[in-house]
Amino acid sequence: MQQLKKYLGIVWILLAVLIIVLLVYAAIINISSEGKADIHHPLPWIIIITIFTPIAFGLALFGYYALKEEYV
Repeated sequence: MQQLKKYLGIVWILLAVLIIVLLVYAAIINISSEGKADIHHPLPWIIIITIFTPIAFGLALFGYYALKEEYV
């Protein structure tokens, strides 16, 4: 069971990094001056990235604790 927790810890850390990278990538791709929809404006992306960054950080922290067996 401890090995499973360690593997899942690695998964959580990688998932947190992947979430932030994909959000920033999607923002870079979708922000344009020619678009008329809300997805093409930078403000919604700034809000989304600002909200999800601490969530992803918490997920990475949880993964770190799982990897170090710091929780029961």
